[in-house]
Amino acid sequence: MASERSSAPRWRGVPDLDRLELDRPELDRPEFDRVAVGFVRLLRGAGLDVPVGTTVTFAEALAQVGIDRRSAVYWAARATVAARPEHLSTFDRAFEAWWDGGMRVELTSTAHRDLVLAFDTDADEESEPEPDPHDEDDADVDTLSVRYSRAEVLRSRDFALYTPGEFAEARRLMADLRLSGALRRSRRTRPTSRRRGRPDLRRTVRRALRSGGEPINRAFLESSEKPRRLVLLCDVSGSMEPYARALVRFLHAAVVGRNRVEAFALGTRLTRITRELSSRDPDAAIAAATRHVVDWSGGTRLGEGIRQFNDEWGVRGMARGAVVVILSDGWDRGDPVVMDEQMARLHRVAYRVVWVNPLKASPDFAPLARGMAAALPHVDEFVEGHSLASLEHLADVVAR
Repeated sequence: MASERSSAPRWRGVPDLDRLELDRPELDRPEFDRVAVGFVRLLRGAGLDVPVGTTVTFAEALAQVGIDRRSAVYWAARATVAARPEHLSTFDRAFEAWWDGGMRVELTSTAHRDLVLAFDTDADEESEPEPDPHDEDDADVDTLSVRYSRAEVLRSRDFALYTPGEFAEARRLMADLRLSGALRRSRRTRPTSRRRGRPDLRRTVRRALRSGGEPINRAFLESSEKPRRLVLLCDVSGSMEPYARALVRFLHAAVVGRNRVEAFALGTRLTRITRELSSRDPDAAIAAATRHVVDWSGGTRLGEGIRQFNDEWGVRGMARGAVVVILSDGWDRGDPVVMDEQMARLHRVAYRVVWVNPLKASPDFAPLARGMAAALPHVDEFVEGHSLASLEHLADVVAR
């Protein structure tokens, strides 16, 4: 009995496993890695999910037990790779196919092949020559075509330089813009967990019923918040023609993307286009707005247009506490004194006045136009508006 206890212990749970010989000559570690990767690739093809870390553990186990004994390799793989009992049947079939098929001795590395990367260019794809399948020089060369996205390029490209195809792609990107809007305190209240503020009598009485009528746990209310109104005044005069169609698309995204948004077109007169831009179809909405604005691509009278906005909508309530965004290059044929007076009126009632000038992106830009020079002292934020990236920045400015 004592001699049996002193003998080498058998592996528990593995009745037919031979004693492992760990002092055998070992193969190089990269060869064990290739064996482990080959078997794991077979298991993944059979539908088992084998993580990369498990593959590394299996390769380390093979380095310890070797690969010349079937039972040793089997239990090394089963202990590291077979994670669930329901996977054992699939694992056993895969191991038999792998071991009996001689896959354990395939340790030769794959021959290296030349790889050619083909990058897209600005040329049309139809004009690119097709590769000749009978060309002997290219027969042993693998070609990988690498395509790139032009979205990042379009983000910084000037709207005035867009091609029709680029403008169609930019419209899809612009549809994803969302203007959250700055928040302001509302007269409505909401429940709060704070122990101060306005008492919530209804909730306090309801809680008092649980404690015999004693108001032990009192409830309170606090003022809620809601987005400020956003007013967009877009210059559609002739000088803004290269940018007007993109900026009106931005107006449409703002109108359909959130509530409490008003849109106006500025030219020789002021035209309200909020209802026309309310359609979910961008093309139909912009076509309706274009038909409604009779002075599209005409002259510019910014001061008179802002005066009309102040008299009919702004001072009466639409601009009070709102974020007013004016999208214009600042060219005005009217009196700059009128511009200065009306911008001062608008600034007194608005929460913030933001001026978006597409020409500001030019390195040589200076606010020398009479209308721009008169309006600039009454502007809180002066930003660019020539590209998608600048409009994304504008969305962040509006949300402050």
